[in-house]
Amino acid sequence: MQQLATLVTILLLALNTVLLPIIVNAQRLSTAEKADSLKAVTVHGRKPPIEVKADRTIVNVEGSTNSVGQNALDLLRKSPGITVDKDDNISFSGKTGIKIYIDGRQVPLNGTDLADYLKTLQSSDIESIELIANPSARYDAAGNAGIINIRLRKNKAFGDNGSLTGGYYIGTHSNYNGGLALNHRDAHLNWFGNYNYNNTTNTTHMDLYRIQLDTLFDQHSNITPTLSSHTFKTGLDYFLNKNNTLGVMVDGSLTNFSIPTSSNTHIYYLPDGTTDNRQPNRILEADNSAHGYRNNGNLDLNYHHIDSLGHELTMDGDYGIYRIHSDQFQPNLYFTPDGGSLMYSDIFDMLAPTDIDIYTFKTDYDQNFKKGKLDLGLKTSYVTSSNDFRQYDVVATTKLQDTLNSSNFLYKENINAVYANYSRPFKGWAIQAGLRVENTNAKGTSNGYREGITGYQTYDSVFNRHYTDFFPSGAITYNKNPAQQWTLTYSRRIDRPAYQDLNPFEFKLDEYTYRKGNTTLRPQYTNSVGLSYVYKTKLVATLNYSHVKDVFTQLVDTIDRSKAFLIKENLATQDITSLNISYPWQLGRYSIFANVNAYYSLFNANFGAGRTVDLHVFAVNAFVQQSFRIGKDWMADLSGFYTSPAIWQGTFKTHALGNLDAGISKSVLQKKGSVKLSVSDVFYTLHWTAVSDFAGQYLRATGHTESRQLKLYFTYKFGNAQVKAARTRKTGAEEESKRVGAQGGGGLNN
Repeated sequence: MQQLATLVTILLLALNTVLLPIIVNAQRLSTAEKADSLKAVTVHGRKPPIEVKADRTIVNVEGSTNSVGQNALDLLRKSPGITVDKDDNISFSGKTGIKIYIDGRQVPLNGTDLADYLKTLQSSDIESIELIANPSARYDAAGNAGIINIRLRKNKAFGDNGSLTGGYYIGTHSNYNGGLALNHRDAHLNWFGNYNYNNTTNTTHMDLYRIQLDTLFDQHSNITPTLSSHTFKTGLDYFLNKNNTLGVMVDGSLTNFSIPTSSNTHIYYLPDGTTDNRQPNRILEADNSAHGYRNNGNLDLNYHHIDSLGHELTMDGDYGIYRIHSDQFQPNLYFTPDGGSLMYSDIFDMLAPTDIDIYTFKTDYDQNFKKGKLDLGLKTSYVTSSNDFRQYDVVATTKLQDTLNSSNFLYKENINAVYANYSRPFKGWAIQAGLRVENTNAKGTSNGYREGITGYQTYDSVFNRHYTDFFPSGAITYNKNPAQQWTLTYSRRIDRPAYQDLNPFEFKLDEYTYRKGNTTLRPQYTNSVGLSYVYKTKLVATLNYSHVKDVFTQLVDTIDRSKAFLIKENLATQDITSLNISYPWQLGRYSIFANVNAYYSLFNANFGAGRTVDLHVFAVNAFVQQSFRIGKDWMADLSGFYTSPAIWQGTFKTHALGNLDAGISKSVLQKKGSVKLSVSDVFYTLHWTAVSDFAGQYLRATGHTESRQLKLYFTYKFGNAQVKAARTRKTGAEEESKRVGAQGGGGLNN
């Protein structure tokens, strides 16, 4: 309640000090516009929920009622071809190497931190989501599954305007958020800024049934994370003249989290392999608690030049800081089989601060050339990541540092890239070809203590990597018949390991489950070829084949007979063949969009000692969204998705999954405001199940979250509704950002 009172106070102060003058000014502008009404006509229209183009699919969020109260991760979960697994890992058409961008700028997080950041972005701030399967050489070569670009809402002409948003939604817990956006633009400058606050609590129920050699673990957990986040962005574009613009932008987020976990595990001894009428020989109770923060800030300085001859130059210099800290208290209490007496306990306290700094500079130059367009560019980046992990054994009220399970990992990386891309239209044809070259220099240093011949000894483990790669891309389009268009594309891409996945240190999830990094983890490379067909700009069919070498996967491997550890490894290969078909249809006030993505995926690897992976699956993802215009100011939406059995992380076979959402909205206050009401997961069907059988270990995981929620949203726009948008900045810190703060893609007990 104190946080809510603080938010209300901030909004009231904003109303008195900022908004009221803007509203008064907007009223004057409105009067002037009425006097000049013969010179300008404003047309109000609603974009279709989904637009499909030859190179991308666009999900228009702003006008969808079913986006009410959703966050960015929720929206991705039900976007065409996208799958989000139980650990919030995102895949696109069966491939997991997707890169997330915000307004053309890559998000500087991965794994759990990426998922938590996406949960802070509310649908009221999102205009559209672009799904780009095969990016050109202009983009960083990272991302074997392509790019997801989330475009935030912007304004559209000269003058002042802004918006206020507020939302409340409830499942088991109450959640709320609110935001303020302001924009000013005249002939000389454009200032823009926004602030959003979000408070979210959501319980996840998860059951893990694991058999390893002669021991069975039957675990039941409730995880209730609470996120409290403040996100902000402000920037200024100064127009030197009609050809040149200077800009500066600052953005960031401040997030505090608390993750209490209540876990109960019955442990059975099974020397004969039978489970009938078996009683546990002990019960493990672990009421874990983790809290901390994830803060980041970014500064972007930019310059843009364009002239009437077709020359365009952009330059960006960026500096980003990321500070991530977690403090996990983990009591492991072992009770007798009847649960009445405490046998013994192991209690740990783990501190994990992470500091990451990113420096980038990039420039892009475009010009008309040989009846086409030539793009040239270069980029350099330097990243430092420091991870200091400390584990303490708690005895009574005393904490003793476990030096054997504590270490410091420092990672430095420099990537230099140049690219050239050429495109040209012909009569009935169009071509595009490009080449990107990236040189990578990386050094990782891990130090701590380990057991030696003469006792505990310090160690300093160092690895260095230097490599240069070439990444060609190309496309040929045949459009002689305007009603039918064929496009053939090819690209080669890379995914470098996330910084934290290289850290060899072991992180304890519980007494029997560890997570650790892998210094031998190599980049994965993907070659993709696709053929797409577009009929009358509506029916779109795309056939794509990808071969991934050294594909990343998170394995649950075995250690010390009954214990297990999670580690990222390079699988030998992954082959994916996919077919995606989509079609929009409209009849009067009713419209529908349907998308079906079918793919065949094959994972194959042999790690020796009977540790093999040989899994294949034919999977289907289906998505349908329907919209109904009811009367003049009412709109209703009904949407749902279905995912057939598939494979997660190379070793987990999953069961089918699906849900249905419904919502209704109404325009109010002379169309300046809107009220939206929706229910997510109406039939409460988002319950997942996954099974793994690897390295002599059988694991079945089941669970669900507070996916069924009632959501209420209100939005009010004030000032001139036609203020031109602030320039969309594509800053330099792109490829680096995705890999910040990775935690191995999430764990079984996260």
